[in-house]
Amino acid sequence: MPFEIPKTAYSGKIKEIKLGKTAKAVTVGGETAYPFYLFEGQMPDLPRIAMEVYDMPPEEWPEAAMEPFAGVTGDPVAWAQKCIKDYGAEIICLQLLSTDPNGQNRGAAEAAQVVKKVADAIDVPLIVWGTANHDKDTEVLRTVAELCQDKSLILGPLEEADHKKIGAAAIGYKHTVVASTPIDINLAKQLNILLGNLGVQDSMLVMDPTVSSIGYGIEYCYSVMERMRMAALTQQDAKLQFPIICNIAKETWKTKEAKILEKDDPKMGDAKKRGILLEAMSAMVLLLAGADVLIMRHPEAIKLVREMITDLAAK
Repeated sequence: MPFEIPKTAYSGKIKEIKLGKTAKAVTVGGETAYPFYLFEGQMPDLPRIAMEVYDMPPEEWPEAAMEPFAGVTGDPVAWAQKCIKDYGAEIICLQLLSTDPNGQNRGAAEAAQVVKKVADAIDVPLIVWGTANHDKDTEVLRTVAELCQDKSLILGPLEEADHKKIGAAAIGYKHTVVASTPIDINLAKQLNILLGNLGVQDSMLVMDPTVSSIGYGIEYCYSVMERMRMAALTQQDAKLQFPIICNIAKETWKTKEAKILEKDDPKMGDAKKRGILLEAMSAMVLLLAGADVLIMRHPEAIKLVREMITDLAAK
């Protein structure tokens, strides 16, 4: 008799969320099975990759990460346009590094003007990412929400301590929010409930479980994301049935393994190849855990991940 592969019975579905509002808006989510389990369910919207852009020249990036963006790192508009034109970026993530109170501490009004310029210059969805400083993010992201009220931005990270004020601004000016929690399924569900009670519509919310790279706790991140998907798809937990976004680029490229030069430690091998593979492999682990949007940096790492997504989706 023929062998039948046992299949999981799914009772839930990940919500489909539209990011952006132009002709190049993208839809994420929609899964009815575990990631890439196409023999058991559907993935109508394959995972997407957002390329990150900084609002000031990064000072601590290794040379391998800077090389693809030579000449544009001092101009976020040109940087974003290069990502789209040269590297095919479907989404841009603008990291507001300059607003960090422990760094340049740029004011909210000035930072919002930078966001507005980038938003006006591109036709793909724009994620705006703060510094996770509650007071500063509240001030900055509320100003950004008002100034860019017609742009349908994706604003994050929203944490429990600042979700009311930033969430209210997002509701008022019709932006999507990124609910960010520190690697805990219960905290993720709780924040989603709080945002729902505040009035954030399900169609305007994505989750950030907080992630790390290979060698720095990614197995724990994987476990938490896996449990989120299990609860959403097999336990009918509607408060966890949201797309997941993973801000993985800065977590991989800040590690010592991505920065050590070959001349300083020949056993580590080629520094450029090492950093690219570290980012690509970390991203793939998160995809298999359930990520719907990856924030990535190096074009070659992105190319590797795109190829893997295509291969897995074709099986």
